[in-house]
Amino acid sequence: MLRFDDFDVLTFDCYGTLIDWETGILDALRPVFAAHRVDLVPEPTLERYGELESAAERGPYREYKAILRAVLEGLGSHFGFTPTARELEQFSTSVKDWPAFPDSPAALQALHKKYRLAIVSNIDDDLFAYSAQRLQVRFDWIITAQQVKSYKPSLNNFRTAFDRIGVPQNRILHVAQSLFHDIAPANTLGLSSVWVNRRGKKEGSGATPVAQARPDLEVPDLSALAK
Repeated sequence: MLRFDDFDVLTFDCYGTLIDWETGILDALRPVFAAHRVDLVPEPTLERYGELESAAERGPYREYKAILRAVLEGLGSHFGFTPTARELEQFSTSVKDWPAFPDSPAALQALHKKYRLAIVSNIDDDLFAYSAQRLQVRFDWIITAQQVKSYKPSLNNFRTAFDRIGVPQNRILHVAQSLFHDIAPANTLGLSSVWVNRRGKKEGSGATPVAQARPDLEVPDLSALAK
């Protein structure tokens, strides 16, 4: 049972947890699929996205814009089309248009009254800057994949966060939607965690690969956590 008074810092995954990345991904892909006369079926497309993204992130580090290009090329290969140079460029920066979950700004503002807040995200600095504007809160620390040159579930991202935050690990609570990227490595490190189960009762795993992990607490959204 978590005791919330035991923590001084909340660290957050961003995409899928605070930013509605599945909506953003699908909105960015629809015009591409339509231009190539391919039907976009959301769940299989999101699951293929998750497979392609995690595979691309396992290789030598490259910025997230390059990861998105590789993902779109992979989706084209899978669904039978070849994306144009313009489509690849537009998709590579589509993160700037991905929406925040409606409850994210108010919940973050409420939580910031009691805790210091950090972002630990698989993203480029310039792309996160657009998302930060949508979240409407000033984070005390921002740790991106671009800064640490690796992608979660690498433990490097978390260890860098611990070093920068500079408080004992047992005073940090990690909050995330992805069992694969976040809760599983938190388990490995002995880091307390909250699973924000944004997908609820939807079938499948969406844009996040399947993983076995045990959060200390499960909530349906960020508003529930704040309450």
